[in-house]
Amino acid sequence: AVDESELLTVPDGWKEPAFTREDNPKGLLEESSFATLFPKYREAYLKECWPLVQKALGEHYVNAALDLIEGSMTVTTTKKTFDPYAIIRARDLIKLLARSVPFEQVFRILQDDVACDIIKIGSLVRKRETFIKRRARLLGPKGSTLKALELLTNCYIMVQGNTVSALGPFSGLKEIRKVVLDTMKNIHPIYNIKTLMIKRELAKDPELRTQSWERFLPKFKRKNLKKRKEPKKKNTKKEYTPFPPPQPESQIDKELASGEYFLKERQKKRKKMEEIKAKQADAIKRRQEERNKAFIPPKEKPVVKTKKASSEKKIDIEAIKEKVKNAKKKKLGALPEEEVKLKMAADEKKKKKK
Repeated sequence: AVDESELLTVPDGWKEPAFTREDNPKGLLEESSFATLFPKYREAYLKECWPLVQKALGEHYVNAALDLIEGSMTVTTTKKTFDPYAIIRARDLIKLLARSVPFEQVFRILQDDVACDIIKIGSLVRKRETFIKRRARLLGPKGSTLKALELLTNCYIMVQGNTVSALGPFSGLKEIRKVVLDTMKNIHPIYNIKTLMIKRELAKDPELRTQSWERFLPKFKRKNLKKRKEPKKKNTKKEYTPFPPPQPESQIDKELASGEYFLKERQKKRKKMEEIKAKQADAIKRRQEERNKAFIPPKEKPVVKTKKASSEKKIDIEAIKEKVKNAKKKKLGALPEEEVKLKMAADEKKKKKK
C-alpha cells in the first residue's frame, strides 16, 4: 500500500529523460517553419550573433535564416530533425531575440527544463504616463526589484517597450506573470516579493509540503486614503412645481412700467445723456479720491514722556565710614627722612659700579 500523497508529489532529484533519435528514428513527415519580424535597432546585434544562433540550432537539425532586407528571422525543420518540439523552441528563440534578450540567455531555451513567457503589458493601462510609472515600479530603483524577482524565481526577466520577456523554469514563469499583471493593476511588487520569500522558506520544511500555507502568507488590504473630492458648487434640486415659471418682461414692458415709452425722442436722448454724465462724475470723484490718498499724512504715534530720574538718593553712611578707615591705613604724602637717605645711598652705589 502506497500513500496517495507520495503518488501526487514528484520525488527529489527526478528528471525527465531526454528525447533521442531512438524515440523517433524515421524523423518528421512534413516541413514546419516559423518567422518573426525584428526592429531596425536589433539589426547590428543580430548580424554579430547569427553564426552562434545557426550553430546552436544546427545541433537540433533546425535551419535558421536572417533576412535583413525584409527584417525577419525564419526557422525551418530539415529531414534530419527527429525532435518535433525543437521547432517550437526555435520559434521561441527568435521571438526572444527580437525582444532584445541577449543570446547568452536565449540559447537556454533549447534545454528541456527551460521555457519562456512574453507578457504584453501595453494595453493593460489606459494613460501613457501611468503605464510608464508602473513599468518603472517593476524595475525598481537601479533595477533592485527586478533583481529580487530573478533571484526568487530563478528566471531571467527583460522589460522592453510594451512587453516583459521571461526565461526560466515553469514554476518561476507562473509567479512572474502574476507579479507583472498585479503591478499593472497598481499593486506594488514588494508585496508579491514578500510572499515569494515566505514560500521559499516554507518549501524547505518537508513537513509543511502537504499542508496549506495560507496561515503563513501575509494578507495585504487595499487602503484608499484619499478622500473623494467634493465639488465647489453643489447643485441642489428645487422643489417640483407643476406650474411653469413666469414669463420674463420684455423691453417694451419695462419702458411702459417706468413711463419711458411715452417720452419723445428728444427727452429720451436727454435722459440717456444725464445718466452718462452722472456715471462720469462718479468715476472722476473716485479717481480724485485715490490720487488724494498719497497726500494724506500717516498717523503719528503719541510721544511717551520719560520719567525723570529722582535726584534724591539715599546716602549710605556705613559705606563712607569704611572708605575713610581704608584711607587712613594707606601711607599718604612724602616719605620719611630715613627712607630717603637709604634710597640716596643705593643710587650712589649703582653709579660707582657703572
